[in-house]
Amino acid sequence: MAQPPRKAFPLRLDPALFDALERSAAGDLRSINAQVEVLLREALSRRGLKVAPPRPVKRGRPARDAGSE
Repeated sequence: MAQPPRKAFPLRLDPALFDALERSAAGDLRSINAQVEVLLREALSRRGLKVAPPRPVKRGRPARDAGSE
């Protein structure tokens, strides 16, 4: 099943903020984009706003079809 499309938009950041995000993402072994999403979800949660959790990405081989043997 394909992932739903993600919303893309340009984001202008202060260079110092971007550097801090980059260090934080590297420390958590995430991309900067993933780190921004995590931080936004945490901030919204602290404000009491519910956001549906992201759908997990299916990894690995597809299940073996029993009829193809």
